[in-house]
Amino acid sequence: MKSSRSNNIHHQEAVSSLIEYIQITAILMIFMVIILMLIPDVFINGPLNTLTQHAYVDIGNGVSTRIVDLYVISPYVGISQGLIVTDFDIPDEIAGRDYIIDILPPQGGVVGTDKIIISGNGISSEVSLAGIGSTLGVAGRTTSAGVNRICYNSTGGGCPE
Repeated sequence: MKSSRSNNIHHQEAVSSLIEYIQITAILMIFMVIILMLIPDVFINGPLNTLTQHAYVDIGNGVSTRIVDLYVISPYVGISQGLIVTDFDIPDEIAGRDYIIDILPPQGGVVGTDKIIISGNGISSEVSLAGIGSTLGVAGRTTSAGVNRICYNSTGGGCPE
């Protein structure tokens, strides 16, 4: 006949294995929760912000090019009246986010400080206008939605509707 002491040992081994599995599973679950909390920042928001930053620079360069092209074909000072209107389209969203384009005139009258600022959702990008604003008076603001318009009006009036 077997002693009851040997039976207790076998029962304890089974319980200790079960407790060990539960402890390891709990630790792995904690690691899983920590990883799931870090995934959006590391794998989603970081690349999304980088993509948005590069897209803003591309859009700023495109708007700057359109303004410079308009400047090149604008009438010279001897013409009494001149009106040039050009419409252009930019992406409505970048990575599902809206944005605003600000065209700022030269700061403090210093030539070459005029710039285009594209901003949205805490990300901002600046593109230079290379001094165009000091001679032509470039300024304005637009959003990403719809078709946008650039106007040159030698009389100083705004864009026609």
